[in-house]
Amino acid sequence: MHDRQTGCAGLIPVQRLRPGDHAFVGYGVGESRWQVLTAYVWLGLARHEKVMVLADPDVPQQEVLTRLDTYGPQAAAARARGQLVLSSMREVIRPDLAFTMDRQTARLSEETARALREGYTGLRAFIDMRWVPDLGADVAGVVHRETHVEHLFAGRAYTEVCAYDRDWFAPEVVEAMHDAHPRRLHDYLGVLLSIPDDDAVRFAGDADLTTLDQFRTALTEGLAQSADRGHLLLDLTHLHFLGLHCAFDLLRQVQLATDHKRIEIRCSVLHAGILRKLGAASVPRLTLSEVRVGC
Repeated sequence: MHDRQTGCAGLIPVQRLRPGDHAFVGYGVGESRWQVLTAYVWLGLARHEKVMVLADPDVPQQEVLTRLDTYGPQAAAARARGQLVLSSMREVIRPDLAFTMDRQTARLSEETARALREGYTGLRAFIDMRWVPDLGADVAGVVHRETHVEHLFAGRAYTEVCAYDRDWFAPEVVEAMHDAHPRRLHDYLGVLLSIPDDDAVRFAGDADLTTLDQFRTALTEGLAQSADRGHLLLDLTHLHFLGLHCAFDLLRQVQLATDHKRIEIRCSVLHAGILRKLGAASVPRLTLSEVRVGC
């Protein structure tokens, strides 16, 4: 069974975040809370950004380091040279004891400027919002902060992911925060979403071997439901990864869709190149539309 959501605007995998993005991610029990964090940290280190992690206050810093080292034993070295900083909201707002938006944003601006002076390309912060109950902060004030910090991201030197525990925050708060952030991240790595509507099927995430069955099912259903209209748009512009098995299956199903007069595949230049190498030009009724997608 494939995942369905009402839309995918702004919904991206963590690998597609760009400098200056402000993103929401939700998590529950299990490994989901660590997958996005570790990928986000390692991408920042690889891009020579300074990385600040404000993890769940109830999680010891050593556990955070251990989790990060699962993806390569370099977290301690990055911390030793000052590129990786494990902090907390208490430390960020010190000497203040209570959270205020002005104090927090001023300190984050200071840390961004410091990162640039130290020679890094920017600062990226991962903020687990479990600091809210830890500091006894007012949720309404936090909601206001999340929607009034555009100045932090001017110049694109600062990037931020705000992680919300779906088991602690009320569903309406999580939903509001999901909608308030300019970017929304998939909760897990290796996720495929398919969003069908009357004339299209839109895909987001990763189309690879692990999601091949989902990808195939979504294609089959989309083609069947659009057969009477004779046309269909397959929008791949929100895909981060298109594997060869999924690309081949896509072309095979389009080839067999003889009841369609026109099928358009809208995708990135990279994915269009993959489809062409697999023979897209020889598939009747198929139109490839290239879109430049930011990385």
